[in-house]
Amino acid sequence: MNKTVEDLANRWLKQTPDALSKLESRVLQSAVDRTTIAKDTNKAVAFHQTYGDRVADTIARIGGSWSFILTFIAFLILWTFGNVWLLSRSAFDPYPFIFLNLVLSMIAALQAPVIMMSQNRQTERDRIDAAHDYEVNLKAEIEIMALHEKLDELRHSEIIGMRDEIVRLAEQVRRIDEKLSARQSP
Repeated sequence: MNKTVEDLANRWLKQTPDALSKLESRVLQSAVDRTTIAKDTNKAVAFHQTYGDRVADTIARIGGSWSFILTFIAFLILWTFGNVWLLSRSAFDPYPFIFLNLVLSMIAALQAPVIMMSQNRQTERDRIDAAHDYEVNLKAEIEIMALHEKLDELRHSEIIGMRDEIVRLAEQVRRIDEKLSARQSP
């Protein structure tokens, strides 16, 4: 049974081939060709990442971790403790810690845009994953509909076969009944 994209679009998606999106056409073509559509989107995204993208993702991964937060809290405690109690008179950044505020502002000024770049890339990756998930789900749905159609055809052919068998058996019973009636008549 040769099927075309047009047949499948009309039968299962209730659309004309012209109304299909590229994604839907690709899914239907893969159903016709009996090929898989699943792919590892992470490999495709990783292949197109630049060195700056990888650095930004690493900074975002580290900057958004509990180990970074706890390490930075420890650094702040050491800074304040060192400048208030240990170095008291010869402190390089006495209270109110103006140099510390400058360092924190510079870190925040650099870290925030880098994290936002990473988040934008993650959002784009999520869009790609969602489109791929839709593609795979549509293909699975089409394959399930094809299986239902095949099962319906099998059931229909079995019913036709059973009907023919019943007709044949009814004919045999009628002939046997005629023979029995003919023997009992004289």
